[in-house]
Amino acid sequence: MLGSLRGRIIVILAVAALSLYSLLENGVRPGLDLRGGMYLALEIDDPDETMTPEAKADAIDQNLTVLRNRIDQFGVSEPDITKAGNDRIIVQLPGIEDEERAKGIIESQAFLEWKPVNPTSELTVALQRMDRLIAEQIGMEPDTGTAADTTSARPRAQGVEALLFGDTATADTTQGDTVSDTLNVVQPPSANPLTSLLVSGGEGELWVPQQDVDRVRDYLELPGVIELLPRRTELVWAADTTSSGAQLYRPLYFLGTEAVVTGDRLEDAQAGRDPQFNETIVSFTLDRQGGRAFSEYTGAHIGDRVAIVLDGLVHSAPVLQSQIGQRGQIELGQAPLSEANDLALVLRAGALPAPLTIMEQRSVGPSLGRDSIEQGKIAGIIGIVLVVLIMMLYYRLAGVLAVVALALYVLFVLGGLAGLGAALSAPGIAGLILSLGMAVDANVLIFERIREELIAGKSTRAAVDAGFQHAMSAIVDSNLTTLITALVLYQIGTGPVRGFAVTLSIGIVASFFSAVYVTRTFFLLYLERKKASDPISI
Repeated sequence: MLGSLRGRIIVILAVAALSLYSLLENGVRPGLDLRGGMYLALEIDDPDETMTPEAKADAIDQNLTVLRNRIDQFGVSEPDITKAGNDRIIVQLPGIEDEERAKGIIESQAFLEWKPVNPTSELTVALQRMDRLIAEQIGMEPDTGTAADTTSARPRAQGVEALLFGDTATADTTQGDTVSDTLNVVQPPSANPLTSLLVSGGEGELWVPQQDVDRVRDYLELPGVIELLPRRTELVWAADTTSSGAQLYRPLYFLGTEAVVTGDRLEDAQAGRDPQFNETIVSFTLDRQGGRAFSEYTGAHIGDRVAIVLDGLVHSAPVLQSQIGQRGQIELGQAPLSEANDLALVLRAGALPAPLTIMEQRSVGPSLGRDSIEQGKIAGIIGIVLVVLIMMLYYRLAGVLAVVALALYVLFVLGGLAGLGAALSAPGIAGLILSLGMAVDANVLIFERIREELIAGKSTRAAVDAGFQHAMSAIVDSNLTTLITALVLYQIGTGPVRGFAVTLSIGIVASFFSAVYVTRTFFLLYLERKKASDPISI
């Protein structure tokens, strides 16, 4: 039936109707380079290359799902999040305005933990050993040497004992995260390179002057230093600074390594304001198992502190005033509500199974997009008008039939792009024009073959049949090789290259269908009303 004239017409009308419906229903969305926005290429952060290719590919798949959830909740219109190969994720966010905020949401690992805050007194021996080891490694003479920089007028603790048990440095246990403004501030002993930079905070909390944070980080990263901590404990930095008078400090918390509950047990998170203290908060809800574990721990540790750790930084460490079950809140102080909304968003979407690093970032302004659209329109109109005129003037009636077939070809391509949800980018427009040229080329091959058969003395109908038959091998060869090239570009390319490959692939299929099937159907429809011996204008 499909070989008959009626069957051919039904197939063409069905494909045209389907393309038109897809185009009207979904539309062709402009790509990043036409609309403006942000482009990111992400890879798994594995500097030591400890992950196997299989583990990396699995982590990419999981991260892809998490990123889609985050961006969907962020509210970006028509984002494009795809996997490129086995080790890269491409994120395109058209129309995005706050790029830094979007970037923070994408990069955040969002690994949430509730960890116990250990008593500072358990650090006594460890800090003494740390000081001795650091002094040896930086070349400081025990008891007689001096630190490299003792001229700064910053507050200092009097030593390990005063640091841990000083009467003037006590925590406000009603808040848990605040300390008294009265601190021990005498010059350090010579052989205490680490503790001379620490100020006593609340229970399980040490303060580091902001200007000394990098030095303390360097000390803690020296070989063997961090291993001197008691077993199953760690030092974790706070996410934000705190102040005492005019001095800024970065808190350093002494925590247990084993989490009470992790974010895997989180069911929901919502941003809001605490009406009592007018603080920004994120209210959370745990699942049944997480709520039970949290309830058991908090019930047994009333009066102790528990730290809320997100991506390796302590956001708050409140004192447990009562038993907490499935519901609780994360206090963010006076942080803007937008920050709380972003935190709640990434917590709801879940943590990234493996951290991501940005390998490439590009921003496209909307003015550039408008220029590309206008230039693309002008180029497309000029190209199409020239093709139509040349085809109609050179091939006359056959050219008119080919132009009608090419009009349907454009409908097929746009309908295919809309149906697949592919974005039309500037490289995609190039692919569309290239495949249009291939469709014209196929018609030229056919018409020239028909001319050769007519010159050889065959009848019109026989010449048309022979022309299509003899041109078929060249058309199939050119379209197939170009399609293979487009598929390879799609497989190994990213971003604009993929956009070009997608549009080119759809265009090749549409051009082959329009040249071989649609144009021949129009010839058959025309010849149906003519005698076999009547000449054809070609």
